[in-house]
Amino acid sequence: MAAQTEESDCAREQTKAEQDVDQVRQRAARDQQRLDSGAITSPKDLENLQREIASLAKRQGDLEDVVLEVMERRESAQERVAELTERVGSVQAKIDDATARRDAAFESLDGEAASVTKEREVIAGSVPADLLKLYDKLREQQGGIGAAKLYQRTCQGCRQELAITELSEIRAAAPDTVVRCENCRRILVRTSESGL
Repeated sequence: MAAQTEESDCAREQTKAEQDVDQVRQRAARDQQRLDSGAITSPKDLENLQREIASLAKRQGDLEDVVLEVMERRESAQERVAELTERVGSVQAKIDDATARRDAAFESLDGEAASVTKEREVIAGSVPADLLKLYDKLREQQGGIGAAKLYQRTCQGCRQELAITELSEIRAAAPDTVVRCENCRRILVRTSESGL
């Protein structure tokens, strides 16, 4: 915006400077016409008119220098506007690309969440109600994770290695018994990699 404003200010300044040059040029042309017509016969008036024509020529030269300087500034401002416009376009393209990727990712995640939710409903239907209630309660307390895998004698929920006495109790428990970690209280899921 600043570059566009500067360019438009230069355009106005250039137009005004060109109008000033045209006025001086027209006045000098009128004076030259009067001088060439021979209507002025007084030597003093002729001398004054010639002096004014010379003064107007100098003024016209000065104003033309101003026009050139303004044109250079305007050209520089136009280049800056073009450069910035190109950069804005490039950034906007990156934003559009990132937005499209984000939207695609959201769509994929929404589809995945719907699929997982359906799977959970099917599995939850086969789990005893009291165990499901305990799991949901623990999940709420433990930041979304109510059960953790027991891997090589370590609870994967709190990353703590279980004590030997605790491991002995878990070894002795029946396969369908619900066992919990003494540290984080999550339900422990036993596998062949539990280290029991």
